[in-house]
Formats: sequence, structure tokens, C-alpha cells
Amino acid sequence: MQRAENNNAEGNIRDQATLEQLLVLANLESLNAEFIKMGLQQSNRLLKLNQTAITQLNAILGNKQTKKLK
Repeated sequence: MQRAENNNAEGNIRDQATLEQLLVLANLESLNAEFIKMGLQQSNRLLKLNQTAITQLNAILGNKQTKKLK
């Protein structure tokens, strides 16, 4: 979810996120902390985090078992 898509929404952008997006975001935050410890530059971290987010969201949204949890 991008802030531009919800520019009329009030409050924290996380309030508008889906459960799947929040799960991936939590994973990305942990991964980013590890990348920082490893000394990766911000541009490299951003590229890796973006790729990871796409992969994780596709995996979660494409999993039939995930749909049963809702």
C-alpha cells in the first residue's frame, strides 16, 4: 500500500494496511535491522527489501491455506 493511494486517510498508514501487509512489514523491519548491522548501504537495503516484500506478499496472497485463516 502506498500513501499516495490513500492520501485522504487519516492517522497512521498502518491503520489502513491489511493483515498480510502488516506481516510483511514486520518481517521487513527485522530484515532491515540485520542489513544495517551488516553495513549495507541504504540503496542496497531498499532494493533487497523491495524484492523481499514482493516475494513475501505474492507467497502469502497466493497460499490457499492463508485464505482459510480469515
